[in-house]
Amino acid sequence: MAKKDDFKPNGLAMLKQHIKAKQADRLYIFHGEEVFLLKHYLGQLRKLLLDELTESFNAHRFNNENFNLQEFGDAVEGMPMMAEHTFVQVDEVDLFKMPESDRNKMGEFLSDIPEWCTVVFTYETVAWKPDKRLKKIWNPIDENATIVEFAKQDQRDLVAWITRHFAARGKRISTDLCVYLIDITGGTMTALSGEIGKICAYSGSDAIHRTDIDAVVEPVLDAVVFQMTDLLSEGRYSAALEKLDTLLKMQQEPLAILGAVGGHYRRLATARTLLDHGRNASELAKLYGLSDYPARKSMDAARRLRPEFCAKAAELILETDYAMKTSFDEQERLLELLILRLAQEARNG
Repeated sequence: MAKKDDFKPNGLAMLKQHIKAKQADRLYIFHGEEVFLLKHYLGQLRKLLLDELTESFNAHRFNNENFNLQEFGDAVEGMPMMAEHTFVQVDEVDLFKMPESDRNKMGEFLSDIPEWCTVVFTYETVAWKPDKRLKKIWNPIDENATIVEFAKQDQRDLVAWITRHFAARGKRISTDLCVYLIDITGGTMTALSGEIGKICAYSGSDAIHRTDIDAVVEPVLDAVVFQMTDLLSEGRYSAALEKLDTLLKMQQEPLAILGAVGGHYRRLATARTLLDHGRNASELAKLYGLSDYPARKSMDAARRLRPEFCAKAAELILETDYAMKTSFDEQERLLELLILRLAQEARNG
């Protein structure tokens, strides 16, 4: 039997409709990994509801450090000054961790937001994890809020978005380079928007080349670890050690590097199992929340690995983790030793 939530419209689609119709809802919950989009639509709502002359009177903002329930209630219930709307933004306040009396009072406020007021709760670093057992706060949210998740965009949409942003600066970029840029930045619009500006400032031609990207973009940890494990699976062991050296020069913490290596090999082991059972990259994407490109890359890498190697890799990573946390040996040396041992296992076939 389908759950109640399965019948709810897509929050982002509803938000777009509200903005297009110039009729904002009274209550929104904004959350998700794609902070660039969150801030974009937050700005769209503010633009719709506020004007420059009266914004200072009618816009109210709270965060988890200065939040006060009484002041919040006053802001919500207060009439707009010389305007039609008020706008109340609350950042990073976990409604479900409030004391019970505050939680219940908040539920009352959210059940009866005046028609002139729009309230937006935003979650960028604090996770949005509603506790539906707490009915006095959850029910008003469930009944009145448009809950909008700003998830990472899929590869096709990101490629089109990147292409448009380069074109707006008079630059051309190929689809392959768009995919490469997504791969090494982690694929969020927030990261990509900053890197696009740097690449355009560096490039001296109308067409973007990979050398332009490599010159100014520092890859994220996961991207370099992916490259390193990929090189190991291809038998390019010296190049894999060079990637480790790159990570250490980036001043990445050895334990963080080890965690990323462990995560990638768990994903590769899963991919190997899926291959052995006739499954494809879409299954891996669903299991790990991946977009199409990294899922296909993982499946391709897994084709070069034996199940026995995957099991041995997991064992070596656990041994290295234990040694890092219990021995006096240098963590950087233990990482290098791990890569060498993984290379030796790979050579053994």
